[in-house]
Amino acid sequence: MNDKTRFMLKKLLLYSFLFTVVVWIVLPITVSILYAFSSKLDYYDPQKVIPTHYTTQWVKTLLFTLGAWDGIKNSVIVAILTIIISFSLGIPAGYAIAKFIFPGKDTIKLSIIALRMFPIPVMAIPLVVLYIKLNLIDTLLGVALAHTAMALPFVVLITSSIFAGVSKELEEAAMVFGVTRLGAFFRITLPLALPGLAAAAMFTFVMSWNEVFVASILTLKNRTLPAQILSIMAGSSGGAAPPYYKFAAAFIMTLPAMIFIFFARKYLVSMWGITLK
Repeated sequence: MNDKTRFMLKKLLLYSFLFTVVVWIVLPITVSILYAFSSKLDYYDPQKVIPTHYTTQWVKTLLFTLGAWDGIKNSVIVAILTIIISFSLGIPAGYAIAKFIFPGKDTIKLSIIALRMFPIPVMAIPLVVLYIKLNLIDTLLGVALAHTAMALPFVVLITSSIFAGVSKELEEAAMVFGVTRLGAFFRITLPLALPGLAAAAMFTFVMSWNEVFVASILTLKNRTLPAQILSIMAGSSGGAAPPYYKFAAAFIMTLPAMIFIFFARKYLVSMWGITLK
């Protein structure tokens, strides 16, 4: 086998792998969108793989009759609060880990990762009891604090890697001209790290948006979208919701996150560029 044949074979294998990954991701989303708007007759017609008649009835019913629209608004509020709180705590911690040398630095980083070792269901009852005592039960702030506890370790690690990619010589040059360290951070480091921080915000948003267990046990009325969808599906016909409602729920769950990622995708590429320097 000559070099040209070997190169073509590697290229073919690479393209085959990429095609498989794309189909694996895109196909479920496409099916969810098609059958979310499929008419009942087309859905139950065994002769049709792709529906030809469409309706918005299932999506409208979930959104406005069964309360999914309120869940969307709650999810957006919780995700924004999670990003604000996580970044308020995570950015200073990530900067300290990236820029300073101190005893126990590696132990602290390992401890941050170890926080994710404990499964949430194990802590469910103590968490509910604590929230009842603090009057945070069934509040969006309470859900956001719980999501922050889940996202904060990743925010600290991501921001530390981002700040480590920003040259410290730039900060030192600014301080030579009389700028304080805090001023150098806001004028030099933070603007350069903004694309990576936007990618970290995207990760935090998606994590908060998709989380269902904590929101289900901590809320009853003020539920986020995943918890609301779970409640709707479980409460329909003894837990057996019609399949077209399930596809409509999948579409409603997926669309806002896809829109957010679409607008933030360029920052993810920028983050990779920063961390690989």
